[in-house]
Amino acid sequence: MSDITAFANRLGKNLKHLIKWAKRQQLQAWRAYDKDVPQYPFIIDIYKDHIHLQEYDTGWLIHADEYQQWISDVIDVIIFITGFPKENIHFKSRTKQKGLKQYEKTGQDGKDFIVEENHRQFWVNLDKYLDTGLFLDHRNTRKRVGDLASGKRFLNLFSYTGSFTVYAATAGAVFSETVDLSNTYLAWAKKNFELNNINLEQHKIIRDDVFAYLNEAIKDKKQFDLIVMDPPSFSNSKKMVDILDVQRDHAHLIDCAMKLLSQDGVLFFSNNLRTFELDQQIKEHYYVNNITQSSIPEDFRNKKIHQCFEIKLKS
Repeated sequence: MSDITAFANRLGKNLKHLIKWAKRQQLQAWRAYDKDVPQYPFIIDIYKDHIHLQEYDTGWLIHADEYQQWISDVIDVIIFITGFPKENIHFKSRTKQKGLKQYEKTGQDGKDFIVEENHRQFWVNLDKYLDTGLFLDHRNTRKRVGDLASGKRFLNLFSYTGSFTVYAATAGAVFSETVDLSNTYLAWAKKNFELNNINLEQHKIIRDDVFAYLNEAIKDKKQFDLIVMDPPSFSNSKKMVDILDVQRDHAHLIDCAMKLLSQDGVLFFSNNLRTFELDQQIKEHYYVNNITQSSIPEDFRNKKIHQCFEIKLKS
């Protein structure tokens, strides 16, 4: 493999800037390295005093012994540069995933611990699942939701662990519904709500297929002033009524959500399908503002990690 010095130098340079930046931003969870050096295709995320280290599959052919030495060398560099103990480095090898794979268990239990972000607290686990419980790339949009939420009725669709709702509720949303199909992640959301002293009667957690929820909510004539919808790119979960394909289904999902939106309300629609293109009819029927550029945090080198749109009703 190539000389590891380039990796060490880049990680050290990143940390010199980002440690100060994260402190100013009041963040305990942030990205320190984002596949900066092509020969070292890793993501390094800091979670308080732990590191979430992910290697992305490149398809390179390498002997098993050489590969293990390479990984060991990378971890040794991280320990040397950061000063973190080896037991606080949580390594995952990550292949391309489809559907709900990112939410599946790894076979390890890990330890739940709390990180702070913009005066909110979140439970994370760096071992148990491929993802940690907090999507760092949505930090800017979470803050935007918090800035808008005071006095609003909020709806969180495909809610995962409820982080958007935590921002909305703690910013003064008068009411919210948080919808997901996973009991595991809704239980995690409940823990996040309790951690942030959120009233569970005022801010309801609902287990449902989002397609089914939208149909019922439209029938019930529910109204919300602020909606977040962040669907997976693809899902064939047995719990769902149908297979979800975000490119195929997003126009229908957005149309349904817009029927629940108040006249002056805002829908934030996001997804991480790299090839995603917003349906032309959505652009014609509603006011659409592509906020992707401003929604991606400063600590993310990959500016194509997601797309995000602000969508409003035409008067």
